[in-house]
This record gives sequence, structure tokens and C-alpha cells, in this order.
Amino acid sequence: MSSPAQESFLSFDDGKIHVCQDGPRDAPALLLIHGTAVSARSWDPMVPFLADAHHVIRIDLLGCGRSAKPRDASYAVANQARRAAAVLDRLGVARAVVAGHSSGGTVATSLAEQRPGLVSAVVLINTGPDMAAYLGEDTGGAAAPADLSDEQLRQAMSTGFAPGYRIPRSLVDQFRDIDLHTFAETSRAVRAYLDERSLPDRLAPLGKPLLVLFGEEDRRWRPSSAADYRAVPGATIRLLPGCGHSPNIEDPARTAAHLLTVPR
Repeated sequence: MSSPAQESFLSFDDGKIHVCQDGPRDAPALLLIHGTAVSARSWDPMVPFLADAHHVIRIDLLGCGRSAKPRDASYAVANQARRAAAVLDRLGVARAVVAGHSSGGTVATSLAEQRPGLVSAVVLINTGPDMAAYLGEDTGGAAAPADLSDEQLRQAMSTGFAPGYRIPRSLVDQFRDIDLHTFAETSRAVRAYLDERSLPDRLAPLGKPLLVLFGEEDRRWRPSSAADYRAVPGATIRLLPGCGHSPNIEDPARTAAHLLTVPR
């Protein structure tokens, strides 16, 4: 059984970042970047399958989880990636595999763009290649999570999972705690980043090993869009039957098994 995560807060100019570390510190580093409306806790189910072989690092992006939530900070994808790189620098990590779930994949991509020497490989889990692949709806008029019951929240979150999946209470609590300002700013920032240039176009010239995992029953990003990543030389694409938008939660063992094949 793995030991409890070591948690800390690192202070930067625009606020504190909450960091969780698991596994041996001398093992190859693996940075996990969460998606919109959740936190580092969304990786909890996968960590036990990864921490024996990796120094697993999870962060709450600025505005999320237990990290600072400044109103005047920039939530642009490039700035979130810059903060993630600064965390690795502060921890003394010289090289890491970087994995992102959903919108976290845009941050992972931007990190590889900004700091190619820091990133040994990129893993994208249900991250659409561009906005043309997006199947979601505008939620701008939705009620605040704090005003909804658990079952109403599960309904609001349901497209993040395969049909029939029972969303765990821990994830409902994460969604209830989201900062609506950050949610809106992040949604706009991700759209702007993908509209500017697709992820395959960004990743192709970097020459990094790329693993793309996509639940076949994703209801937020078109699963067939995973094929667009074939434009990245050497990319490995795996579709996951029975999984929706969140394989890291729905089937953590199978998702982790794929991730463990990534060159370190």
C-alpha cells in the first residue's frame, strides 16, 4: 500500500499552488494536470497504479482546488503551463512525462511548447485536438453548483462519463467547490488556445513521444477526433471501450497501464 501523498504549497507572484507528491523522489517524474472544474484529486484513483514506478506530481492549477484563486490573474493556457513548469523547477525536477486530462491536455501541450527540454513525453487523455471536435454545450446560464443537490450535480456532470456511470461523491464535492470565475476564464482560455492552433499542429514539430488515450463513449469530445493526432510523427493512439470522457476515474487501472508504457 502506498504512503499518503506529501502535500505542500509553493508561493509564486500570482498566488500559492497546491502540490501533491507520491512515489519515490528518485524515480522518473510524472506530472498529472487535471481538467476544468476539478482538481488534483481527480487523479486519486490512478495514483496507486503509478506511484511504484514514478515520482507522481499533481498540482491544483491556479484558481482550482486548494490553490489560490486571484481574480486579477491570467488563466490563459500558456500562463497555467508556465506555473506548472515553475512547480517542477522548484521541486528540482529536470525532466518529466507530462499527462493532461481533458483541458489539462492543452496545458500539457503548452508546457511542452514552452519548455521542450523539461518534457520527455506527452500524454493526452480525452483532449480534443481542436474546437471542431467539441460536443459540449454552453453552460453559461447554469445554476451555481452550491445551489444544487448531489443528484442535480451528478446530472450536470453526467456527460463527463460513460452513460450509466455512477459519479462518486468525492467528485461531486470537487465540482461543488469550483470557482465560477476560474471556470469561465478557463473555458474561454482553452477555446482561444485551440482556435489559435490545433494540438496536433502544435505537437508535431516538437518531436516528443505522444500517447493519446480516448474513451470511446466520450460525450464531450468526438472520439473519432483522436485520429487527428496521427499527424504527430510516432504518436500512439488508444481508444478505450466502455469509457467516457474520464478514463482516469472510470477505469484507472487500464488507463494507468497504458500510461506506464510511455518512454521515460
